[in-house]
Formats: sequence, structure tokens, C-alpha cells
Amino acid sequence: MLSSKLPDVGVSIFSRMTLLAQQTGALNLAQGFPDYDPPLVLREALARHALASGSHQYAPMPGLPRLRAAIAAQVGRLQPDAPAPDPDTEVTITAGATEALYGVLAAVVRPGDEVIILEPAYDLYGPAVRLQGGVPRYVRLPAPQFRPDWDDVRKALSPRTRLIMVNSPHNPSGAVFGAADWDALAALTEGTDILVLSDEVYEHLVFDGVLPGSARRHPRLRARSFVLSSFGKTYHATGWKVGYCLAPPALSAELRRVHQFVTFAVSTPTQHALADVLEADPADAHARGLAGFYQAKRDEFAAQLAGTGWGLLPVPGGYFQLASYAALSTLPDLAFAEELARQWGVAVVPVSAFYHDGYSTGLVRFCFAKGSAMLRLAGERLARPPLVPGR
Repeated sequence: MLSSKLPDVGVSIFSRMTLLAQQTGALNLAQGFPDYDPPLVLREALARHALASGSHQYAPMPGLPRLRAAIAAQVGRLQPDAPAPDPDTEVTITAGATEALYGVLAAVVRPGDEVIILEPAYDLYGPAVRLQGGVPRYVRLPAPQFRPDWDDVRKALSPRTRLIMVNSPHNPSGAVFGAADWDALAALTEGTDILVLSDEVYEHLVFDGVLPGSARRHPRLRARSFVLSSFGKTYHATGWKVGYCLAPPALSAELRRVHQFVTFAVSTPTQHALADVLEADPADAHARGLAGFYQAKRDEFAAQLAGTGWGLLPVPGGYFQLASYAALSTLPDLAFAEELARQWGVAVVPVSAFYHDGYSTGLVRFCFAKGSAMLRLAGERLARPPLVPGR
């Protein structure tokens, strides 16, 4: 008989709620993907390379040199206060940020090592640590701001702490690290062998005029940090599954030792298409325009729900809206989310799914990376009188 390595882990909440949306015909504001296509220029570039000769065999293991060079150049422009990464030794193309995250953990976490995870957290974090034989040490982020209490993080450290995982802008809350947070993280790790995995897939989605931060922009964190990003989030192309990791040469070398035995290389025509678009946008107009694009969607969705009984939390970044349903129902959040899909026709994710122990905050998560027509229709459905049992 097979003994499972993850006996307590089932199908992810995102797949479950998407399936429920399909079964009920509900609008899918649960899973984090847009309902609009990537930019036309990117789709045209992919079509060219999909048909071109010379684009159909393995790319180099770390990624196409021209794509790594284009990433390094863009990072250098967008982060002028930090040295641009070396495209040969500090940029690695991966099969989405998911593979990068798993690869980092597989590369550096050994059995018995402890990894600090700030909850609520993306549901991959804990299982990926456990699959390496590591021990997750969970620290709750105080609601409703979901910014770290660094004293709590300090108390969770031990001589066995190997890695601290951070995520800014944060999924699910949208919280964004400020300078004091990066300073606090640097102070906690200074003089130790603790590494940092900084999940920054929503890096360009920081609102209200706030400048994006990054672990690699902090001089005391740069040498110990793996920074993950995602073309899927940046170019509305989650199905392409292309991400990358920025890390110093020694850390990148360890990631690549794992990456070569997991995927080895990422889709060649897709990499060429992304390189085309980055090279043709030296002013980084697309990346710089994302904050305004998604801030408008955040505000549009919030306006739809004004005065409806939903308690909307602030959204400093990302493309998710957390909301309290306390005025609408007393059901637990998973039961409420299921009834919401069935009776109101809108699928959401219960925030308890982002806690390893199912801790309930009475919140659900909406994805507002949707077209205006879907946001308006969702707003109309969510403004109905409550039909959910428990109220």
C-alpha cells in the first residue's frame, strides 16, 4: 500500500471552487486569473515563433539568453536603487513562479529545517516545505491589515530556521510591505544563515502612488534572497506558465541544480515571444501601466458593492478583494462560499483555505482581474438580498 507524503492534502480550494462555478454557472471570481487575453502584440509574437523554424527544440536550461538579458535590463530600469541582475548567473526562467518556489525549497531545505510561513498564505507554501522534509512554522498576520508583527516572527525563529517566506503584494489580502517591513526582515536575518524567499508575482500591482518594494532592493537582503516573479500575472497569461527567479550567483546555481531535473527548460517559442515584447518596450510602458489598470478595476468593483452589506477591506496591491460577510450570514466561510455560488451565482474563495489549520476570519476573497461586464454582473448578483441560510 502506498503511504502518502501529504495524507491531509486534497484538491486545492481553487480547483474546487472553479469546479463548483462550472457546475452551477456561477461567475468565477474565485481562481486568480483574468477573463481577458494577453496583449495582442504578445499573442502575435507567440504566433510568429510557434510557426518559425528554430523555435521548437529545448531552450537552454536557465532560459533563453535574450529573454534573461531583457529581464535583467528591465529590472535594472525599474529598480535603479539596486544593481541590475547578471543575466547569465542571476536570472533563471522557470515553469511559472510555482516551479521556481518549489525548486528553491527543494534546493535549500533539508529534513528537519524550519521554514517561517506568514499566514494567510498561498496554499502551496506549506505542502512544498513538507515534501522536502522541512517543518513549517506558521506566524499569523494580524487582520485586517495583514502586515507582519515582526516580534511574532522573531519569536518563531530557532537555531533550525533555514528560510523565511514572504509575499508582497500579498495573496490573499493585497497588503504591501513598506520600508520598515524590509528593514525588520533584514534585521532578523542579519548575522544568520537564514535565507529569504520573496514571492513578488504581483510586483507591478501596487496602488495609490506607492512605489513597489522588493527584497533585492534592500542592500542587506539582496545577498540572501530568492525573488520570484511571473509573466503570467504581468501579461495576463496565467496559462503560459512562465516565471523567473532572481538570486545571487551562488543561490541561482543551487536552484538550477534542481530546475534541470524538474522541467529542464521552459517552452522555447513562449520565451522568444516574451523576449520580443520586452525588447520592444524599453520604456516599460506595460509594466508601469499595470498599477493604474488594476487600481481602476479595484475601484470599479468596490463601487459595485458599496452599500450592499459587504465589508470591504483595503486593497493596497494585487488583484484580490477581501470582504467580510458578517452582515449577511453567520455561516462558516467555506459553507458560505458554497451557498454563494449556488444561490447568488458568484464563486469566491474562503480565506480559511489560506491557513494550514482552517482558521476562520469570516472573510472571503474575490478576484477582480475581470472585464467590466463581469464585474458589473457580479455586483448586481452580490447586491441581492441575502438568501444564504444562517441569517
